[in-house]
Amino acid sequence: MSRPRSSGGGATAGGAGRLAERLRERIRREGPLSFREWMRAALYDERGGYYRRADAERWGRAGDYRTAPERSRLFAAAFARYFASLYEELGRPRSFVLVEAGGGPGHFARGVLQTLERDLPELFGKTRYVYEEASDDARLRAASLLAPFAGRVEFREAAEGEASVVFSNELLDALPVHRVRMGRGRLRELFVHVDEEGRFGWTEAEPSTPRLFEHFERAGVRLAEGHEAEVCLDAEDWMERAARLVGRGFVVTVDYGAEAVELYTAPHRARGTLRGFSAHAFVEDLLREPGSHDLTTTVNWTQIRAAGERAGLRAVCFERQDAFLLRAGLLEQLERETALAEDEAEVARLRLDAREMVLPGLMASHFQVLVQKKVT
Repeated sequence: MSRPRSSGGGATAGGAGRLAERLRERIRREGPLSFREWMRAALYDERGGYYRRADAERWGRAGDYRTAPERSRLFAAAFARYFASLYEELGRPRSFVLVEAGGGPGHFARGVLQTLERDLPELFGKTRYVYEEASDDARLRAASLLAPFAGRVEFREAAEGEASVVFSNELLDALPVHRVRMGRGRLRELFVHVDEEGRFGWTEAEPSTPRLFEHFERAGVRLAEGHEAEVCLDAEDWMERAARLVGRGFVVTVDYGAEAVELYTAPHRARGTLRGFSAHAFVEDLLREPGSHDLTTTVNWTQIRAAGERAGLRAVCFERQDAFLLRAGLLEQLERETALAEDEAEVARLRLDAREMVLPGLMASHFQVLVQKKVT
């Protein structure tokens, strides 16, 4: 996502306000919620979650963030070339099933299918695109955007063993997380409670699941006294499911992350990586107005690779997104796109897009691509 540099917030929508009241009532009735449960509701509640709301403009310049497929069609076109190389590596199967998880409004899928149809018609004829998306609003937008490919796209959950490639872009960073803190030599979990004035706040208690202790033992990392961190157990569950979806093929994951040692021991991460965004700006009070803003954390790549290995996925590629795109043929695709451009203004935009994707220090260099192959 395009991450902002200044603080700010957005207007409260009715759905988000009603979600806040329902969460207050639940906490008063059941006691403090683990942040994992609170974040899950804030993002995915069917009636007021940020990603489920039809009254929220999440994507693009007018929304809260912009993903790479929205900024330039080159991103999806380069991945289309890469998917074609995976098709060849798989021995050119009779059917090539691409599963995209959490595709949002469909920009990536459109770019991939347009490129395959134009440049690789044989592969396009063998491709089925399974589109998994929890948000009804996003599915409707994607269905409209992908209408020209209605015969190739299926909006449903993928079946186990059917996928040739499972792809996700900025999915793992939006999965709900537990928050923990090291206090007096003991691992404690941070929960969300409600004070007498109805404001959400933090409170500590014993961890809600032994998986949190197991997570740090497996990583071989101990938090320093007073340090806070996030643990995304849902990411491990997702990797297990992705492995089941792949018959003979690959799982391709694009996101921004770091290794466990850096996440849990770096001084500048002493308060973890949880952050919120609204209108391309940071949200200062993350617990205020749940459902009105995005929430995200930095992905733990050490955890993701290990979870994949346990599920039968072997890492075959892990590198920065800019390096990956260059190796996947971004510059060759740029030549192809500029040759077909309608005018010089479009050529200039494409060249600027390419520069943003490959120049050191720009946003693409802060993302990584992990490719895992199903071990059979």
